[in-house]
Amino acid sequence: MDAKNPIDYASDEDASGEVIFIDPARERAAMKKFDIFVLPVSVIFMVLSSLDRNNLGNARIFGFDEDIGLKSGEFGNINTLSSVCTILFEVPWVLAVRRWGANKALGTAFVLWSACTLGTAFVHNYGQTIACRMLLNAAEAGLAQGFAYLFSTIYPRELAGKRIMTTNLAQCISGAFGGLFAYAVQTMGDQHGLEAWRWLFIVEFGITIVVGGVGWVFLPKTAESAWFLNAEEKETMRLKYQRDIKHRGEEKWEKKWVMVALKDPFVYLLGVAFFTSSVAINGFGVFLPTIISGLGFSSLSVNYMTIPVYVLGAISLATVVYISDRFKSRGLVIVACCVPVAVGYLIPVGSSAPGAGYAGMLILVTGLYSISTLAVTWIATNLSPDSKRAVGMPLAYSIGNISNLVSSQLYPTNQGPRYVSGNAVSAGLTVVAAFLYAACWLLLRSRNAQKAKMIADGATDNGKEGDESLEAGMYIL
Repeated sequence: MDAKNPIDYASDEDASGEVIFIDPARERAAMKKFDIFVLPVSVIFMVLSSLDRNNLGNARIFGFDEDIGLKSGEFGNINTLSSVCTILFEVPWVLAVRRWGANKALGTAFVLWSACTLGTAFVHNYGQTIACRMLLNAAEAGLAQGFAYLFSTIYPRELAGKRIMTTNLAQCISGAFGGLFAYAVQTMGDQHGLEAWRWLFIVEFGITIVVGGVGWVFLPKTAESAWFLNAEEKETMRLKYQRDIKHRGEEKWEKKWVMVALKDPFVYLLGVAFFTSSVAINGFGVFLPTIISGLGFSSLSVNYMTIPVYVLGAISLATVVYISDRFKSRGLVIVACCVPVAVGYLIPVGSSAPGAGYAGMLILVTGLYSISTLAVTWIATNLSPDSKRAVGMPLAYSIGNISNLVSSQLYPTNQGPRYVSGNAVSAGLTVVAAFLYAACWLLLRSRNAQKAKMIADGATDNGKEGDESLEAGMYIL
């Protein structure tokens, strides 16, 4: 076994050493079913939830702050307090997926966030808005991580990135569609005594409850019990689970893995790296319309000018993730993606020209979404068994989402139009993130080297469990 050539978790033997053969054609057929029935649902759920979050920024363009009576800095406070709920509820939601299945856990989240979306249309003051958005973020907290966990139980490690990518691809879609959608609603003006921004959330609720409700039907409880698989395909997934059981662990929840996850330095190092890179990501998603508006463009232009930015982001995301999966490289690709993000934020810091600021947004988005996608994929496909992954993955993500408490305060209205401080902080933290992701790569590389040396010396056991054990194979770098 060579540390430079990581092996997959899957082997031809189960935990007892018995050889398990799975027809590759049948396995591909089962995977295709999940691509058809589950992947679109993940995109739909993430698009709808991202619309609910990001369109609060679009609502500001046509009078939200004035109608609610917000003072300078209070919009940032809304996002900051809402983010606290995201941080607190990510781990519980993923554990719920692990315990009760994706259909029940993510379906419950869907119902709750739909109700909060409708509630946003009828807030009248600062306090009501905070309460409603905190509840919405609590409901949506586990969506991305819940789907990432589900995909990690379905697909091999080298194929997981393309599927986990759908969560951030959905953000690009919602960003582009959200701007166009908000523009269409804005042209309606006030209707039936309700301001245009209120109709924005009412219409979003209608779309969410119908489209999301249909998608909910397709969610399986587990990979082995998916209703859309025929008997042969269910048996294939059952055999796949048995083959991978020494890496995925028993279906029964084992509490010991909570402490194992909490003691793993990789979880915290990647979480802190994710924190520093996510300041730029979260600030971008919520404040892009505000940034473009502050650069001197009209309110109507703002909504459709966000579209090409998100389209470019989607194209770049798909390209980078394909390269990462193709070469089985995560850490170094993430470090490379930090470069355009830092450069893009520095452009409006160094130039007051509106065109330069918009160009900066186009540059930074080429690396922005790939960072978070690959970071989640990296930890989701390296931690094992499932019980450790269900704790360690959302924990790292929660540490990363503390960045919301920073990013939501970076772009107060009184610092426009260039937002020099906010953009400079985002650029600086992205540079720090590059070094931290490089440190994660070095940590896993060191672990691989230690495993390779022990195996070369004839060892069969290093006294460790889960992904740190010899039988788990090498980490993907």
